[in-house]
Amino acid sequence: MTDAPIEITAHPTINGIDAADWDACACPKAADGGRPLDPFTTHRFLRALEDSGSVGTGTGWQPRYLTAHQDGQIIAVAPLYAKSHSQGEYIFDHNFAHAYENAGGRYYPKLQIAAPFTPATGRRFLTRPGHEVAGMSALIQGAVQIAADNGLSSVHATFCTEAEALAGAKMGLLHRISQQYHWVNDGYGSFDDFLASLSSRKRKTMRKERAQAQGFGGEIVALTGDQITEDHWDAFWVFYQDTGARKWGQPYLTRKFFRLAHQTMRDDMLMVLALRDGRPVAGALNFIGRETLYGRYWGCTEHHPCLHFELCYYQAIDHAIAHGMRKVEAGAQGEHKLARGYLPVATHSLHWFGDAGFKDAVARYLTEERRAVDHEIEVLTTYGPFRKAQVEEQE
Repeated sequence: MTDAPIEITAHPTINGIDAADWDACACPKAADGGRPLDPFTTHRFLRALEDSGSVGTGTGWQPRYLTAHQDGQIIAVAPLYAKSHSQGEYIFDHNFAHAYENAGGRYYPKLQIAAPFTPATGRRFLTRPGHEVAGMSALIQGAVQIAADNGLSSVHATFCTEAEALAGAKMGLLHRISQQYHWVNDGYGSFDDFLASLSSRKRKTMRKERAQAQGFGGEIVALTGDQITEDHWDAFWVFYQDTGARKWGQPYLTRKFFRLAHQTMRDDMLMVLALRDGRPVAGALNFIGRETLYGRYWGCTEHHPCLHFELCYYQAIDHAIAHGMRKVEAGAQGEHKLARGYLPVATHSLHWFGDAGFKDAVARYLTEERRAVDHEIEVLTTYGPFRKAQVEEQE
C-alpha cells in the first residue's frame, strides 16, 4: 500500500475513460474472462446508456463519472450523475424533495451514484482489489465535495451493497433500508425440487399457473447471445414501449440502447419470448450476472392468463436452476412475486445532505422507516409459499 495522495476527477462522458481501467475497478473478478458479478456498472453497459441518449442532455441524468487516481493508475470509479428529478431510481426520495422545497430550499439538481433505471443491488463504489477502503473513502469525499462546491442539496448512492452501506454509515452518511423480492436457489436440481419445498396448496397453484401459461396457444423460447436477432429486438421494443408508457409515462431507454447493448452485451442477456404462429406476442428480458439472474423488462401485445408469471418468474427460476445460479432478483415492487417463491429482502442506500438540520430530520425519519421495513419483511415472509420449516432455514 502507499500513502501517495489520491486525485478525484469528474468526467462528462464515459468515453473519456479507458474501458480496461474502468472495468479493473467495476468487475475485477471478470478479468479471467468470466462474467462480472453484475453487468450494470460495466463500461459497456454505461456506455450503451450514454451513447444511445438514454442518459445525458435532456434526460435528467447528466453523467459526472468519478475516477480516483493514485500513483499513476485509476484505483476507484463511480457512476455519478447530476439529477434534475428523481425518476428511474426505485429507491425514491420524493418526500425528501417535497420537504426540502417546502422549507424554501432547492432540492434539484442533486448527485446520484447509481446504475440508471436499474433496481439491482451491486457495488457502487468500484475499487481495484486492495484499494477498497481508500478508494471508497476518496469517492465519497469527492462526490460530497462536488456537491458542496456547487451548492447542491444532496448525494445519494442507491442499491449499494450492505457492506458499502455499513461502511458509508461509519463515514457519516445516512443509511436507508428498503425492500424488494428475490428468489434464492436452495441447491435445487430441478423446478420440481423447488416445488417440493412449497406447501401443498402453493405447489398445486404454481403447477396450475404454469400449465395455463404454457397452454396459451404457442411456444415459449429462451434466447441468449447470437440466438437473439434484430427482429426479436423490434418485437421487444414494442413490448417495452407499452409497459414503459403505462408505468412511467414514457420509456426510459431508447431503441438505440437495445441495438448497442446487443452489440456488446448479447451474451449478458436472456430474452424469453412467447411466440404464436412464430410471432412474438409477449417477452421478458433478463440480464445475466455471475451468480444472479436479473429480471428487468416485460411487455406483451396479447394478454393470456398467467403468461406474465411464466415468462418473468418461472422461466427465470428454470434458467437459474439449470445454470447453478444463486438467486434471481425480480426488480422493484410487486407483492404478487411472493406467491411465486420470491421472498422479501432488504436493499440499501446511502445519503448525504448539506443542510445539517435537514440531515437530522431525515435521520430520524429513516430510523422509523427502518423499523417499519424490518417488520414488513418479517410479516411478508410468513406469507411466502414455502413450508414453514423451509422459511425458517432461509431466514
